Amino acid sequence: MTRTTVHLLRHGEVYNPAKILYGRLPGYTLSDLGHEMAARAAGALAHRDVTAVISSPLERAQQTATPIAEAHGLEIGTNVDLIEAENVFEGQRVAVGDGVLREPSAWRHLYNPFKPSWGEPYVDLAARMRRAVFDARNIARGHEAVLVSHQLPIWISRLDFENRRFPHDPRKRQCSLASLTSLIFDDDELVAINYTEPSADLIARASKVSGA
Repeated sequence: MTRTTVHLLRHGEVYNPAKILYGRLPGYTLSDLGHEMAARAAGALAHRDVTAVISSPLERAQQTATPIAEAHGLEIGTNVDLIEAENVFEGQRVAVGDGVLREPSAWRHLYNPFKPSWGEPYVDLAARMRRAVFDARNIARGHEAVLVSHQLPIWISRLDFENRRFPHDPRKRQCSLASLTSLIFDDDELVAINYTEPSADLIARASKVSGA
């Protein structure tokens, strides 16, 4: 029996003073605290048997992956399946009572929270994340892989592997900044899911930002 672990790592805090939902927009990079979170994640994985580091193509994910890859002497692989979810409100403020959600023209996107109607369908998101996880499991067979992604893709992936329903309250996602959701496989069978927060003590310093 061969044990393989695939770690899903959410990127660190992003510099976003305008507090918009930045989604897939270019130019959104880690804040100073975000870099500290990335270093903390690298420290947590320093003594693990990591043989592959694969990232979403977005800058904040690539920056989070960098210290981990450097610590293990690896090149960063890029997989578009790990990218942030599509969202029609990208580039706008979406806080409750503020921003675009106050506009009647936006309400037509909110009719079905179970899909969700404002963005990439959860089933599509789950499918591409499952594909990324299985690809990484095959690449790192018998070792460990780190996949750097974003909050919603990671959370939907966890719900998928736990056979739970996708509709959820975003405030209850267990996927904080620079957290690790670790999927443990014996051969091809998922046997455990572990969740850890290497930057737990830094979260209180993180600014309140929209998006992931």
